[in-house]
Amino acid sequence: MPQHVGIILDGNRRWARAQGLADPIEAYRIGAAKLDEVLGWCAELGIPAVTLWVFSTENLARAPEEVRGLLSVIEAKFGAIAEDPHIHRRRVRVRAVGKLELLPDSTLAAVRRAEQATAEYADVVLTFAIAYGGRQEIADAVRRLIADRAKQGASIEEIAESVTQEEIGRYLYAADLPDPDLIIRTSGEVRMSGFLLWQSAYSEFYFCDVHWPAFRKIDFLRAIRSYQQRGRRFGA
Repeated sequence: MPQHVGIILDGNRRWARAQGLADPIEAYRIGAAKLDEVLGWCAELGIPAVTLWVFSTENLARAPEEVRGLLSVIEAKFGAIAEDPHIHRRRVRVRAVGKLELLPDSTLAAVRRAEQATAEYADVVLTFAIAYGGRQEIADAVRRLIADRAKQGASIEEIAESVTQEEIGRYLYAADLPDPDLIIRTSGEVRMSGFLLWQSAYSEFYFCDVHWPAFRKIDFLRAIRSYQQRGRRFGA
């Protein structure tokens, strides 16, 4: 059984068009409700870590009204999470990673409330990637590493000669999480788009044709079964 599953929540707008919805925000709302189901499925299978990519840095370039609508859904979801009895009963630690400073103040405040409300839990870790890009994460990690080493008196030449993969890994947004065993992408797109770019070197991938709002338990179980049928070699 995978211990860490990452999911790229893709296909909301295409699902909305297929349903004849003029406003994609309704698809985002349905997709947000789907998160509760997925967390329940993971709990049934004993999966202790889930990372969900809900909003990329590229999404910020969409039409302003769509961005505002999506952010309002994210804000409402985190507000609900802070009070969700299922989250507290399952002792789910909720956190967000990404360029969170790009979020509106009200959205960031809702995120922080949910994080604070669950900070003492550790049974399950539910991570939301928001305003996230994999290349940006690596660039930020390298910058922080260089800054810290420079504060300790190291020269650029010394840093360049001694830096290791493991050291860069310790500066990633969620450095304490294990690398994802399985990454699922909905909507039929067969690419990663930079999701957990550093951490996914040896992850298994599963691409599902179903758009995120229509993602079902059977689709999730098929992904798990596909993962279990593979022989992981970790590059060996």
